[in-house]
Amino acid sequence: MITGLPSLTGRGRYIPLRSGISFAAGGLTVLALPPFSWLIVVPVAFSALFLVLRQVSTTPAFFIGWVFGMGQFGFGISWIAESFYVDTERFGALAIPAVAGLSAGLAIFPAIAAMLFATIMQRRTVSGISAGLLLATCWVAAEWLRGHVLTGFPWNLAAYALLDHAALRQPAAWVGSYGLSFLTVFIGILPGVLLVDAPKKRAFVLALFGVAVTGLGGGGVLRLRQDVPPTDIALRVVQGNVPQVEKWAPGSRESTLEKYLRLSAPPGRFDLLLWPETAFPGFLDEDAAARTRLSTVLPDGRILLTGVPDRLEGDGGTRYFNTVQAYDGSGEILTGYAKHHLVPFGEYVPLRGWLPIERLTEGLGDFTPGPEPRTLAIPGAPPVAVAICYEIIFPGHVVDDLFRPDWIFNATNDAWFGTSIGPEQHLASARMRAVEEGLPVVRAANTGISAIIDANGEIVARLDTGQTGVIDANLPTALAPTPYARFGDWTSLALICAAWALIFAVRLTKRRSNTKYSRSEES
Repeated sequence: MITGLPSLTGRGRYIPLRSGISFAAGGLTVLALPPFSWLIVVPVAFSALFLVLRQVSTTPAFFIGWVFGMGQFGFGISWIAESFYVDTERFGALAIPAVAGLSAGLAIFPAIAAMLFATIMQRRTVSGISAGLLLATCWVAAEWLRGHVLTGFPWNLAAYALLDHAALRQPAAWVGSYGLSFLTVFIGILPGVLLVDAPKKRAFVLALFGVAVTGLGGGGVLRLRQDVPPTDIALRVVQGNVPQVEKWAPGSRESTLEKYLRLSAPPGRFDLLLWPETAFPGFLDEDAAARTRLSTVLPDGRILLTGVPDRLEGDGGTRYFNTVQAYDGSGEILTGYAKHHLVPFGEYVPLRGWLPIERLTEGLGDFTPGPEPRTLAIPGAPPVAVAICYEIIFPGHVVDDLFRPDWIFNATNDAWFGTSIGPEQHLASARMRAVEEGLPVVRAANTGISAIIDANGEIVARLDTGQTGVIDANLPTALAPTPYARFGDWTSLALICAAWALIFAVRLTKRRSNTKYSRSEES
């Protein structure tokens, strides 16, 4: 125990002070993530959480973890309020309650991690590095649950703190974002362990910290040594920058199509033309005149991939889909993909009929989910996986495992979130998917951020939020399937099990050594 810090180490005491520190630490985590990426915040925030959770009982631990989550999400997803102000008259009053309610719900997951940590700490003799490893394990287990429970929301994972550091993000290729979160949190907790561990162990903790950081970076440097030239497939990504309030306004369809055609028309070689999510605010497959006009920007066998809504009539009525469709110069549909992971309250209302809530987005009804991830075969181009907007945030659920693509097209519309940090955080998810899968990601966004990302997660070219323009660049080359691409989240579990096995092996070796020493003294 550290003398002079009873508020951090006394069992069950000073809960208000602990909670205040926890809330501040949770809020600090936002600065560790893009677009800020202040790496120093990681050990400050997670060591603080570790220190305030030590020697508290289960119920206070749950509350302390929940308060940490309120700071983490209250600041981290505050940009969601922007979407409610797009239609202020209908939804503006809901902005603050919605952010507060969602933050409170998401904060349950850090609370679960803290409660589980405290419960095990009370029932088992765990201290030092083992205690730090325990909290990191509980944290990543809660992150995994957050990514899967109730359709999941794996936004701002701890691993993304390493994203803007090229070498440090590369281990995601082996252990995925959840495995990298485990490493990030564990390393971040070690300074806290150093403060409370016995003096004779501090040299070992310091050595472990150095080895962990060096190993993390060193492995990444080795992966970055691959020098792979881009393919000869030329891309043109168009960012129309159409404000959300204008996108679905009556009579805007013609001006929007004209803008995208004009931006797509400048001279220059390209094989694939890429427009963002719902770039055409209507049913393009039903609009023969609009499809005919595509020929002006698609000569010589060029292909357009564009986001458009679609609908299908059936016995149960009309079903609506959020899709990406491929067109050739004659206006014929070549193939398409329907979004399978829909946004709650944005594209459908959960428990409709029970909840008196409207969708935030324009439309005639709820969208219907499409099939699982699918690889599209396009004439004259490498096979592509499509992730529409929100789908890109889900580790391990972007690519069809049976038919591996050569790249990922992420069509999105982040106009809902204005110039907030939301689009930057969304881009971070896209970059991490590139590392995990070993595949380039090409992102076309309505108002930004459009980007071409190579298979190491590096941004080759980008158009920032609020810009109107195009990106002309060659498609980066895909790398060989990564361990994470082959085995998914099992690699994260294997990493955690290996870490615990190492700790148990060290403790067993030390116990045997002490026993042998004691026997020699007795003799």
